[in-house]
Amino acid sequence: MKQLLQWTIIIPILSWALLFSGLIENSTIFQIVASILLILSVMSAVHHSEIIAERVGEPYGTIILAISITVIEVSIIVSLMLSEGSEAASLARDTVYAATMLILNGIIGLCLLIGSIKHYEQNFSPSSVTIGLVSLISIIVFTLVFPTFTESVHGSYYSTPQLIFASIACLIIYGSFLFAQTKGYRQYFLTNTTNEDESKTHPIEINNKTFYTSLFFLLVSLGIVVLLAKTLSPTIETIIISHNLPKSLVGVIIAIIILLPEAIAAIIAAKKNRLQTSLNLALGSALASIGLTIPTVALVCILLGIPIVLGLDIKSIVLLALSVFTVMLSLSKGKSNIVYGVVLLVNLFAYMFLMIYP
Repeated sequence: MKQLLQWTIIIPILSWALLFSGLIENSTIFQIVASILLILSVMSAVHHSEIIAERVGEPYGTIILAISITVIEVSIIVSLMLSEGSEAASLARDTVYAATMLILNGIIGLCLLIGSIKHYEQNFSPSSVTIGLVSLISIIVFTLVFPTFTESVHGSYYSTPQLIFASIACLIIYGSFLFAQTKGYRQYFLTNTTNEDESKTHPIEINNKTFYTSLFFLLVSLGIVVLLAKTLSPTIETIIISHNLPKSLVGVIIAIIILLPEAIAAIIAAKKNRLQTSLNLALGSALASIGLTIPTVALVCILLGIPIVLGLDIKSIVLLALSVFTVMLSLSKGKSNIVYGVVLLVNLFAYMFLMIYP
């Protein structure tokens, strides 16, 4: 009975009830409630996926976590692209670009800033960061930069063969990163625990009842996230357009919803002097966001004949390059610094400011 009263179970049930009630469409109050339930349902889905991951162990646990987040992201993107058609051709690009900028500048910046304020200086493995950034840079260039300069198709598009190649390249790179993180070079990604933390590092025993309950409610949570996002998207777009804001903000909002659980977990880890865990979460999320989302969305678009815009404009490429370069320099020595966090957050504000005031 106690398990059935957990918020991670109650929230998805309430969300489904609100959706079927039909109250969302014509009520601003219920739309606000639905937005809150949407965010909580995302966190519920991640919670249940973490329980499943704890049960099955590595490397399958990491794969399940990444796939769970990717399912949310892909489902929202595809559902909006199907409902809006060619008007949402750039949604995948906007969401992935926003997620990358939020992770590199926002999550990592906040972790470095908060961790440095509380602990002055924190250590982490530069080898793990190098593996993550090398993988991330290649995937970013394949998916967000090259389409702007290719000549087979006019505009920021890939031709079908190019899109297939880029998707396969992303999967290979992400797969190799996953192997390095969970098997080949796992020691690089481990956090040096103190005596205070040792009690938290022991594996938690997950019984069959908890496992199957989490498996069921993971599917329930993922389903309601997709449907609520699709239901609320017209309202979000109306608000954005009515305030003369760029439509690309829709991608930013989707990225924020998706990344919220990882962001909270990463910041908490940094406060507990486990910056390595924060960086693992941040870089792993960035790689999964691009390396799994783009190939999946590309496959759907190829099969259904939906156009997909991937290439960024020159201004966005410069901002992205600035972010990657700053992160590379900030994390090259294996020690954190409060200045690094401040600079990365300024980069994030510049990204948001230039989006609103291009």
